[in-house]
Amino acid sequence: MMKKTLIYSFVARGMVILADYTEFTGNFISIASQCLHKLPSKDNKFTYNCDGHTFNYLVEDGYGKVYCIYFLGTYCIVAVESVGTQLPVAFLERVRDDFNRRYSEGKATNAAANSLDREFGPRLKEHMQYCMDHCEEISKLEKVKAQVSQVQGVMRENIEKVLDRKDKIDPLVDKTDKLRSQAQEFKGQGGQIRRKMWWQNMKIKMIVIGIIIALILIIVLSVCHGFKC
Repeated sequence: MMKKTLIYSFVARGMVILADYTEFTGNFISIASQCLHKLPSKDNKFTYNCDGHTFNYLVEDGYGKVYCIYFLGTYCIVAVESVGTQLPVAFLERVRDDFNRRYSEGKATNAAANSLDREFGPRLKEHMQYCMDHCEEISKLEKVKAQVSQVQGVMRENIEKVLDRKDKIDPLVDKTDKLRSQAQEFKGQGGQIRRKMWWQNMKIKMIVIGIIIALILIIVLSVCHGFKC
């Protein structure tokens, strides 16, 4: 017979346990309830170790959002410490999905403590048995999910680096465009200066030529006048 590795589970709304299930007796029930009151009020997974057991919690804020119903849903599984974390996490996710699917219309919003034991207690038992019967397959699946999550994390990091690099490149592109614009403006101004210098040179040359022509005329006129005299 397979050793029981998952021994106690419950579903809670805030601090109110709506349904739970176990085949055993022990102080793990009171410890699980005490830990419930110490959990941070945010979406996350938490694990506590005590007396050779792990107390695993999945906290999810905003259950029933489709129907605008909000409360802090908490899912717990107490497991033998040697089983690790993959199997408890897989169990918690299965229970969360099942619970949300069954009570998405808001029945659990105002339910009293342990009022869902008869409805959902057997489902907790079924999920516990399924996870224990398929622990190897679940372990492999969790490893694949972890690898996928790691790849997604790397891709997200690369995308962030690209976006960050783009933020750094954009100012350089702006500076390059500005320099190109300044270069074109300088080139235009250089052309104007060259044309201006060319005209100035032409004026000087024309003045020099005019002076030379005037001197030649003066000399010629002087010589002609001398011959007449």
